[in-house]
Amino acid sequence: MLAAQLIFLGLLGAIVGSFLNVVVHRLPRGESVVSPRSRCPGCATPIAARDNVPVLSWLLLRGRCRHCDDRISARYPVLELVTALVFMSVGLARGADPRLLAELPFAAALIAIAAIDLEHRIVPNRIVLPAAVFALLAGAIVRFGDLPELLIAGAGAFAFLLVAALAYPAGMGMGDVKLAGVMGLYLGLSVVPALFLDILLGALVGVGMIVSQGASARKKGVPFAPFLAAGGFAALVAGPQLISLYVERFLS
Repeated sequence: MLAAQLIFLGLLGAIVGSFLNVVVHRLPRGESVVSPRSRCPGCATPIAARDNVPVLSWLLLRGRCRHCDDRISARYPVLELVTALVFMSVGLARGADPRLLAELPFAAALIAIAAIDLEHRIVPNRIVLPAAVFALLAGAIVRFGDLPELLIAGAGAFAFLLVAALAYPAGMGMGDVKLAGVMGLYLGLSVVPALFLDILLGALVGVGMIVSQGASARKKGVPFAPFLAAGGFAALVAGPQLISLYVERFLS
């Protein structure tokens, strides 16, 4: 992919990340993500366009509101930067491929869901269900020949995490199960290494909490959607390569 295309994806990702900040803040509160304009969480003053440039405005204002000098959370530039880097990584791995039209919105949905789950411990249906519908439409248009694989992968990932949720309901909820199904609809067979990485990361964090906090860590819930998102990003960038590596090492 050309440098100009990567720069474009980075700028697009930063802009999308700015919108995701609105989604992460408002959607769990039941507010509209369209109106009113973005406002300072401290003084409720509408944010001017010059103060709403992704990443740069936060840095120039040193993380404070221009009007009331109240601190603005570092989550805002971090989410914008992460989205930009993810868009660039997916574009670099995929190249100028029509599947980007489906995979970049999928990546954006994963980022929003992970951020919301970290803050509110929920996986919102208002993102998961539209993402599932979009996956089916995009699959029918962009990857029609792979549609059976996508449907099977979605059903398989849903069933796999459903069994895990029923066996250990304190560890994950139905939101995580539905998200896994949506991931299968986008990733196809690459959802297998994605789920493997999810569980591996979750286990490592869980063990780390037990080692550092002792038995009390067992009673603390850990949001699972960020692990699903991390596995989904890895699968977007290198899913087929991970499958080939596994086949070469263990099945041949």
